[in-house]
Amino acid sequence: MKQSHFTIIALLLIGIAFTLVAVVYNSEQNEKAEQQATKNRESLIRDHSVREGSSNAKVTIVEFMDPACETCAKFHPLVEKLLEKHSGKVNLVVRYAPLHQGSDQMVAILEAAKLQGQFWPVLELMFSTQRNWTINHVAQPEVFWNHLNRTQTTIDFFKLQQDMNSQAVANAIRQDISDGQLLGATKTPTFFVNGKPLPSFGYDQLVNLVDAEIKANY
Repeated sequence: MKQSHFTIIALLLIGIAFTLVAVVYNSEQNEKAEQQATKNRESLIRDHSVREGSSNAKVTIVEFMDPACETCAKFHPLVEKLLEKHSGKVNLVVRYAPLHQGSDQMVAILEAAKLQGQFWPVLELMFSTQRNWTINHVAQPEVFWNHLNRTQTTIDFFKLQQDMNSQAVANAIRQDISDGQLLGATKTPTFFVNGKPLPSFGYDQLVNLVDAEIKANY
C-alpha cells in the first residue's frame, strides 16, 4: 500500500515538473517573439499593404495569411466580426505568407486584383471556394481562375494577368515574405496587435489582446 502511495506521489511530482518546464518554455518563447516583433516593428506594415477599417483607429491587427490556409479561411469571418464590433477603433492590415505549394500564384492574383480595387471580393471568393482549388494542401491556381472567370465580370482579366507577372507585384510579395520571416511569421495565420504577437494561438487570445489594446488606447 505504501509503495503505491509513493508511486502516485512520484507520478504527481513528475507531472508538476513537466508542467513547470512547459510554462517556463512558453514564457521564454513568448518573450522571444515579443522581442523579435519589437526589433522589427518597421516590418509590420508597408505602403503597399492592404488595409480595412478606419485610418484613425488606434488599434491595428496585422495578419500574415495564406489563401490556401484552411485556418485562415475559418478565421476570416471571425476577424471581420471583430472589426465590426469595434468599428472605428480597430483596423486590419493583411500581409502575404504563401507557405503552401502554389500559393505564390494565389497571392499574385490577390495583389493584381488589388490594383483594380478588387482585393476584398477576390479574397472572399478564394476563401469560399478554397476546398475546390486546394487539394492535399496544394493550391491549384488554374482551378481558382475558372471560379474567378465565372463570377467576377468587373475584372479586366487581361490586365490581371499582366499585373500578376509585373515586377511591382513580385516586389510586394517578396517584401511580405521577407517581413514575415523577420517577424517570425512561420505559420498562418499569424497575428500582431499594435505590434504585439499573440501569447499563444487562438481566437480568444486575439480577442483578449485586442480588448486590452482598446482599453489601453481609448
